[in-house]
Amino acid sequence: MNYLDWDDAEFPLAYLITFRTYGTWLHGDERGSVDLRGQNAYGSPFVDRNKQLSDHMAENMKGESFLLKADHRKHVEEAIREVCSHKSFNLKAINVRTNHVHSVVSALSKPEPIATAFKAYATRRLRREGVIGPDTKVWSRGESTRYLWKQQFVERAIEYVINGQGDEIPDWA
Repeated sequence: MNYLDWDDAEFPLAYLITFRTYGTWLHGDERGSVDLRGQNAYGSPFVDRNKQLSDHMAENMKGESFLLKADHRKHVEEAIREVCSHKSFNLKAINVRTNHVHSVVSALSKPEPIATAFKAYATRRLRREGVIGPDTKVWSRGESTRYLWKQQFVERAIEYVINGQGDEIPDWA
């Protein structure tokens, strides 16, 4: 073992945190999904398309699927920036899309509470601005969290978030 490569840091340099809007990627749809029981491991294959499961998930939705319009996306980004400022997180990159949000953030915290705060602040902001109703479900449960332990991984994640999301979204507000 090369002790020069040893790193006993409690937290990674950053996280790539992704979360989706409600109802925009159901288990069993054609894109595949992760194990419903939380038994998926990093790098494991997706569950294959399953129309019966997808239909069942759609029937059990407690509201309409939700897409972020231009004004929504602006409010979500502002809210996430507010969280980072308030909690002293270092937001390295953010991209709010119509059906998901990507962020690269450094923090002395686990990523799940960060994502929870992002969603909560964003939902409150959307309600306060009057662009959604009090019962609108905005976010799906859970999030994707990637631990970025090396600077090269942080740089790749930032590049992906900023430039790897396709064309600019037209302003249809």
